[in-house]
Amino acid sequence: MSVQNTNKNIVPPSEIERQREYTELVRTVLSSRFADVPKAFVHTYGCQGNVADGERLKGMLRDMGFAFTDSPDNADFVLYNTCAIREHAEDRVFGNVGKLKNIKSARRHMKIALCGCMTQQERVAELIRTSYPFVDIVFGTHVTHRLPEFVYRSYGTGKRVFETGESGGVIAEGVPLSRDSGFRAWVPVMYGCDNFCSYCVVPYVRGRERSREPGVILNEIRQAVGEGYKEINLLGQNVNSYNGGMNFPALLREINSIDGDFTIRFMTSHPKDCTRELLDTMADCEKAAKHLHLPVQSGNNRVLGEMNRRYTREQYLELVSYAREKMPGLSITSDIIVGFPGETDTEFRDTLSLVEAARFTSLFMFIFSPREGTAAAKMPDETPHAEKVARFQELERVQHEIALELAAGMAGKRLRVLCDSFGDGDIVTAKTEGNMAVRFKGTPDMPGTFQEVVIEPGDSWKLTAALDGCDK
Repeated sequence: MSVQNTNKNIVPPSEIERQREYTELVRTVLSSRFADVPKAFVHTYGCQGNVADGERLKGMLRDMGFAFTDSPDNADFVLYNTCAIREHAEDRVFGNVGKLKNIKSARRHMKIALCGCMTQQERVAELIRTSYPFVDIVFGTHVTHRLPEFVYRSYGTGKRVFETGESGGVIAEGVPLSRDSGFRAWVPVMYGCDNFCSYCVVPYVRGRERSREPGVILNEIRQAVGEGYKEINLLGQNVNSYNGGMNFPALLREINSIDGDFTIRFMTSHPKDCTRELLDTMADCEKAAKHLHLPVQSGNNRVLGEMNRRYTREQYLELVSYAREKMPGLSITSDIIVGFPGETDTEFRDTLSLVEAARFTSLFMFIFSPREGTAAAKMPDETPHAEKVARFQELERVQHEIALELAAGMAGKRLRVLCDSFGDGDIVTAKTEGNMAVRFKGTPDMPGTFQEVVIEPGDSWKLTAALDGCDK
């Protein structure tokens, strides 16, 4: 059923045009200051949504006149696109930024910029302001499209630029794009989140839910497919909440009708909004990969309630059952947090039993990391870290055994895979439709193409295969 897009936060075309004018001004400045083409180093941390943002950041820098380098050591402009989902991610960013101090001492003209989810947090922005004076530009998630303006201001005034004000979130269309891959495209369909899970900082740094117009999305995908992209990844903090004039299943059907040989993937799906309509649509759409990433986070109902997930263990397992009924052989992956505040050993056992029942292809597992400003950060947490680590290791063991069994059951199956890379020993790495990694002997021209392979018997969760029809 179609629904009206009520988003009012689209950046006006006049603002995008203003940034193009800044882009040309930066090109003029760079040509006057550098004898050779200046080099930019861009590094993105975190989720695929950040990767998509990073591709737009690179597109703007390219249009400003920068080439790209794989190392900050010889860069004239360094940009870190940051993640705030866990404390470890923040520590990595600060560690790498700290290392830039000496590099900048030797390259006095170097500009350093930080953006993304970390910098949208006031405490982080203030820490950078006071403790990292060599960082030139800091901006948050809601003003990414204004990068040309910030770069021009930094070069023009020599002063630091800080733009991290709060916002409900915007959508900026018409921003240039420089994709990292020649065959795998990341396409955001919506931004932000309204769920406010008690452990998650995303709604505070990414803003409220807002959806792109379906026509804009479809045009971007048609262009990517026309350029030869073989995998289209639809992105959103919760793609199930897409509300751009149609719902997400309807959007999926529209994309599936686009001419071309490509696969559709999407993430992330929130279980409370994962409907039978969506699962039916996945089953009906031949281009939709039969892979569902459905984060469960815990297998215990009390913990799920404290997490504000708004579904039960029973509802989750019923979804899994229905999905596999509609799509036999469906690959399901998930996320789990171990050691949520107040989680008892008995409640953790509920998570283990859910994992055994759901039989995930793979799991992203994390030990709880408190995020300042979230409800969970204020909850009593008396479980020793060592006990959380022990639970984490037990979960790893259980999931590893399941993965081994699933891999063993793949032997002899003929699959269509998308090739990623070619390396030593003539080995091609690829991904199955179920998002499982597979390796086989191939040729240098295979990356970015679909190939038919036969899975070989093995004793590892890492699949090996042979090209279908090839003599070994």
